[in-house]
Amino acid sequence: MVEGGLAYGTYRGLFQPEWAGPLAKVLVLLLVGYGLYRNRHLKSLYLVLFGLLLNTLVIFANGGHMPVSLDTLKKAGIEGWEELLKTRADAVHSLLDESTRLPFLGDVIPLPPLRKTASPGDLFILAGIAGVVVEGAFRAGVRRLPRRQAALRVLAFLLLVFLLLALRI
Repeated sequence: MVEGGLAYGTYRGLFQPEWAGPLAKVLVLLLVGYGLYRNRHLKSLYLVLFGLLLNTLVIFANGGHMPVSLDTLKKAGIEGWEELLKTRADAVHSLLDESTRLPFLGDVIPLPPLRKTASPGDLFILAGIAGVVVEGAFRAGVRRLPRRQAALRVLAFLLLVFLLLALRI
């Protein structure tokens, strides 16, 4: 929410992208880091932490912006962002080019059904979040469910989440 608000404010000309992007990243890292610390007993969060570290590495190596490939945007069905990315008017992203550091860690994975792009770090974060849901299902509740029933509930929940993402509700 913080990152999106600063990105929108930058797009509308309210904030300068040179400081809004890095500030958004620092605030997100602080909030997520606190959440990871408070829930460190959930082992799947270590995947989230690894993904966060990968994303942090590429973002800070590129001046506070996540590099995104123009080819990836086109493959994902996203058009019209080239000029905005070239001028770094987006507080969060920048165009991946020959000067980009660690380009393989940027948003280089197209997700056409979702009209999104992802980075390798994003995939680790997603896997970790899914793992937390599974861990929570196995640990939750006063009444323990059999593992099979708990796993089916988790699977149904994850399918619902992916369906909602696909429909963009």
